[in-house]
Formats: sequence, structure tokens, C-alpha cells
Amino acid sequence: MTKKILIKNARAIVTCDASDQVFQDMDMLIEGSQIVQIGKSIATQDAEVIDGRDKFLYPGLINTHHHFFQTFVRNLMTIDYPNLLVVEWLDKIYRIFQKIDSEVIYYSSLTAMGDLLKHGCTCAFDHQYCYTRASGKLLVDRQMEAAAQLGIRYHAGRGTNTLPRSKGSTIPENMLETTDEFIADCERLIDMYHDSDPFAMKQIVVAPCQPINSYIETFKESVALARAKGVRMHTHLGEGENVIMQERWNKRTLEWCQDIGFIGPDVWIAHGWELQPEEFKLMGQTGTGVSHCPSPAVLGGFPILDMKALQKDNVTISLGCDGSATNDSSSLLDSLRMAYLMQAYHSKERGGGLSPYELLKIATVNGAKTLGRDKLGSLEVGKAADLFMINTGVLELTGTLHDPKNILARVGVTGPVWLTMVNGKVVFRDGQLLGVDERAVAEEGEKVCTRVLRNECEAFR
Repeated sequence: MTKKILIKNARAIVTCDASDQVFQDMDMLIEGSQIVQIGKSIATQDAEVIDGRDKFLYPGLINTHHHFFQTFVRNLMTIDYPNLLVVEWLDKIYRIFQKIDSEVIYYSSLTAMGDLLKHGCTCAFDHQYCYTRASGKLLVDRQMEAAAQLGIRYHAGRGTNTLPRSKGSTIPENMLETTDEFIADCERLIDMYHDSDPFAMKQIVVAPCQPINSYIETFKESVALARAKGVRMHTHLGEGENVIMQERWNKRTLEWCQDIGFIGPDVWIAHGWELQPEEFKLMGQTGTGVSHCPSPAVLGGFPILDMKALQKDNVTISLGCDGSATNDSSSLLDSLRMAYLMQAYHSKERGGGLSPYELLKIATVNGAKTLGRDKLGSLEVGKAADLFMINTGVLELTGTLHDPKNILARVGVTGPVWLTMVNGKVVFRDGQLLGVDERAVAEEGEKVCTRVLRNECEAFR
């Protein structure tokens, strides 16, 4: 028998649907993985009831760029990103990255995914490019194991770096793969894990790390495989590499990608702060998306995306945390708040900023579109029951409750949510992750971090 859940008397349901409806004092009935009814006084005899009094409901946030393995290189003032040039930072941080093994991947992924769930994220993409001699190839497999335990919807980006330092990359020798190795493992992962069902909990993305650190053949083979298998593609682009690309190829990175077919509605890029206005138009015309990661842009002192200009050119913008080496948390609510503040900072010179609600739709509706997930991103009948709830019956929110749509980013609701549900299953509630023994996982993760990284890397001393 399919399980039913009835959320009763929710103070507000912010749907993020095409009409931007907000329902007040309503119920929501969930059956299995889907929302089946939204209305007043829904009657059912066999449902688990969740009391929605004082609660605002939102669609689950969708994270479109992260590096989970970096949660174990946080809080390192010896590698102080804001006060380093990118080249200096890369030199220091890769000395740690090359020590990472599969145990670090597993526990750092649990750490990042748990943080995401606690802050309302129900679907996450991770760009896993850290393959070392110590790690082996089964790193996405360990991440899938972690995601299943926590109950998060997971899109794994299988990344790689193939170009050696002798040819101009920044990657240590023991973190390189061949193109053949990479493509073979992408094919293995797609065949093993990729699920094209509309309510799928796991998918694979072909995601070479960045053009300056891989051979062109790596990207060409990625395009061929992804299009043959019907999966999406992702890479870093427009984050300071264009000078190198122009020296190397006599063209900017986006044009380089266009020439080899790494562009289109099945492709999205991370960052893009170096994109030019004419490149916005190409992105919009081809349907290529961009994941905006506000924290690393601010910490690195880089330009902030002109979201209004991108929207004018029909570019799909989504929201990402980015890795913890440049953003020491995995809270997409925090990224939502920061993205809003940075757009507001430029509002006078750019003809107005985005509203907090527009940013919320970027983090929900646009995230779903970016990942090709039609059943995610909004709270509507027939869509997936991916949602989070905040408790408004607290003193610090008194005087703000007249506008549920804008409250999150405007007021700065960035702490843990009251409840997170994924695919119709409650996975976080009242401060507790329900899929794991959090204390035991945290203790073991600390031991792994100490054994593999702290004891071996000068940066921790």
C-alpha cells in the first residue's frame, strides 16, 4: 500500500508555480512520491498527519554546483582564499587534494549532503573531479552510498583532469587520468546508476573539470558519450581562464566549447563571472545554463553575475554552493541570502536588483530546469513531494510573516529548517537527520579527516 502523508493547516504554501500562487491555511496530501492534492480540510483516513500550524512550505532547493570532497579542507587560515591569488591558492590546495582517498570522499559527502538537507536542499549536483592514486575509481559509488543513506536526490558529476603540468595545467601528476580512463568510468557509472525516470533519485552527469586542465579530446569524447547516452554535461567556465585559452587556442572558452559541441540545453557551466554581454546572448540562444555560486565570487573578489542582463538574454541561471575550499558551508539558504545581497549591491548601476522571491525561483524552478527534472522545483499536484518547512512561530520572525514569498533571502532565514522531505519521505525533522546516526558519522568523519589529511598535510599545522 502506498504511504500517504497529510500536512494539515500550513500557514502558507509557497508553490513557485507559473502563477506564483501562495496558499494560506491549506492542507497538502502526498501519496508515495507525489503531491496529489492541495486544498482546505482534506479528509483521508489512512495518512500520517504532519501539523503545519505556524509552518511555511517551500519547494526543495536544488543545488547545481558543489565539490563535496572539499568539506574536509574547511576552516584553513593557512590557505586563506581571500588573500591569495588563484595560482597561489591552487598550488597550496592541491597539495591536500592529492592525499584524498575513498574514505574521505564518503564521509565528506555525508557531511555536505547532511548540511544541504538541513537547510532545505532536496536535490544536489556534485562535481567530483578529485581522483588520486590513493582514491581508486569508485568514488561516485561511495557518494551514491552516502546519498541513499541520507535520502537526498543526487546528481553525480563525474569529473576529470587529463592535461599534465608540462603542457600548462595546474594539476599534480598523481591526480591525472587519461581520456580513455575517464570515458570508460563515465560509461560504467551511467550504465550502473543513471535513472531517467521522472522521479529518479540518482543520475549521472559527464563533467570534465575545466578546459584549461584537460586535453580537447577529453571534451570531444565527453560530448559524444553524453549525447549517445542522453545525459547532461557540465564544466567550470568563465572563472578567469580566458587569458590562458586565448593564448592557447586564440579564442575565448565559450567559443572553444561551441566549436566542439560542448554547449546547448543539455549543458550548464559553473560560475561564468568572466562572460561578456555578447556571450550572454549565445548562452541564451543555445539554452546553455549557468550555476551562480555567490560565496566563492565574494571571497575571491571576483565580479558578481549580472543576473538581470542574463535573464534578459533568456539564460537559465541556477544556484550553487560551490566547494567548501571556497565556501566553508554547504547551506544553499546561505547562498540564497548572499546572492540576493550581492544583486542588491549592484541594483543602482544595473537598473534594479532581483527580488528575494526571484532568487528563490532561481534556486528551485531554474535548478530543476538546469538538471532536466520536470517533476521538481515547484509544489503542484503531480509533482514530486520535495519540500521544506520553516517554523514561523518564533520571536525572531515576528513582524515578517505577511510575505512568505520573500522572507527567506530578505529577512535572512538561513538556519536549519524545521522539516525536509524528499520524494515523499521525511529525511530531516526537528534538528535530526533520520537516515543516519549523526553523532557516530560525525565522530568517524573526524577520525578519517585526521588520519588522512590533518596528520599528513602541513596546512593543518
